[in-house]
Amino acid sequence: MKDKLLKIINHYGWNKQLKYIHSEYFELDEAIIKYECDEYYYYPEIEEGHKKHIAEEISDIMVMLKQFQYYYDITDEEINDIMLYKIDRQIERIKEENER
Repeated sequence: MKDKLLKIINHYGWNKQLKYIHSEYFELDEAIIKYECDEYYYYPEIEEGHKKHIAEEISDIMVMLKQFQYYYDITDEEINDIMLYKIDRQIERIKEENER
């Protein structure tokens, strides 16, 4: 997968892919908002088709993010370490908010 994603970003260039990732973010926003904020319908449980649509949009973004990750030679371990740090930091913030 890494070789294929590098081939894509190297073919189109980081600047074009950076512009493209914005449209992917927007499509995910639309998919989630359509489910969460539909003023005409209430969905007590997410419908399978809608869940699949959201999953597809998340996948599109992850493909784009992986392209940049590989382009800048960032390992999964580096990403996971930073994610864990940020998650723990946010949990601490939540704890502090709840103590007020």
